[in-house]
Amino acid sequence: MNIQTTKIELVKMILNIENNEFIQKVTDFIKVIEQADFWDNLSLSEQKEIKEGIKDLDKGDRIAYNEFLKKIS
Repeated sequence: MNIQTTKIELVKMILNIENNEFIQKVTDFIKVIEQADFWDNLSLSEQKEIKEGIKDLDKGDRIAYNEFLKKIS
């Protein structure tokens, strides 16, 4: 089955559903899927910190989980 046929079948199924709660859940799910990548919602400083963290990990610079927890507490 191709994508267009699948879409048409999905629309037909949705049109037959009378459960408002289910329709709302499907609507919410579709909205979440269509949202932009979370990366675009981060500030430039947050993006920079993440990139630096990845570089550190790539170089083998790591700290123990317990040390990390102490650092952020």
